[in-house]
Amino acid sequence: MPSMSMAHAMSNCLRAASVVGLAFAATTTLADAPTQRLNPMIGLIEQGKPVMGLYAPNNRRPYGAPADAPIPNKTPAQLAKETVAYKLSDFVFDGSMEYKYEETLPVFTAFAKALSAENHLSKKPYPHIAYPMVVKIHEIAPDPELAAKHIGEQLDLGVSGIMFVDVQSPEEVKRGIAAMRYPAQGGTRANSVGSAPKYWGLSEKAYRAKADLWPLNPKGELINWVVVESKEGLKNVREIAAVEGIGVLWPGAGTLRQVFSTVGEDGKRVVDEQAWEAAIQSVLSACKEFKVACGIPTTPDQIEMRMSQGFSVFVMNWGDAGFKTIEVGRKASNRS
Repeated sequence: MPSMSMAHAMSNCLRAASVVGLAFAATTTLADAPTQRLNPMIGLIEQGKPVMGLYAPNNRRPYGAPADAPIPNKTPAQLAKETVAYKLSDFVFDGSMEYKYEETLPVFTAFAKALSAENHLSKKPYPHIAYPMVVKIHEIAPDPELAAKHIGEQLDLGVSGIMFVDVQSPEEVKRGIAAMRYPAQGGTRANSVGSAPKYWGLSEKAYRAKADLWPLNPKGELINWVVVESKEGLKNVREIAAVEGIGVLWPGAGTLRQVFSTVGEDGKRVVDEQAWEAAIQSVLSACKEFKVACGIPTTPDQIEMRMSQGFSVFVMNWGDAGFKTIEVGRKASNRS
């Protein structure tokens, strides 16, 4: 991300741009958008409105806290209650399964089960999942078959979206897309459903009908997020963005910051701010060219500028800064 002063300058220059129409990103026009979506994230994207969500609360030490600060020890039920107490997040995000999948899956499973026991469904203004879950899967390329198996396990928990990390080629995206679709839809997902129908508030038959990938299936309620966060991925970003079936394309801003940085003689990391921002903008440019929604993590002082640039899907850390970012984003985009 640019420096704060640079961000304010960019924000002032771009503020006149339309925020509500921010996305070159919607693959369907507002006139074509369904009036009701079980997965509200998809409905917002179809209408050209920003999607803003938070990481799920967890038991990690808060960001910026002293090293000797106590680590929380909340139960899954407590974390689930904390999640549903905040009403303005469009999705619940979990990135824990990017690493050590076998260890982190049971932890997320317990949280998903606890969340299912809460009031996670809403009937107003129409039936929908009030807290759709989106999760990371580990890199696909090293072992596509294992990744596909794990994607199926995540979907069986009732998640509505999968984030493919560190994508470097179109083939990885195609493998991930296939893993999210049942064989009857041309995919490789196992024919199980797990607890997903219960989380979605559907019968097994209805779940199978709706559990297909949007926008490949305009009536599908599953979405994938694709993250580009390496120089190889940036080199292939146009070919990646051109793959049909991508729901949201993201620059992996945090990782790219490391990619475009070096360690100085004093041992401190020095970021090439211009190269880093250029990398972010190259992903956004591909999003615009291929009419794919573009996502980025952001902060209260950055979200309006990023909206004006054309980003339309945002994820923030749980806590006051994340809550403030959603408040600013909703006001800027006239979302009540």
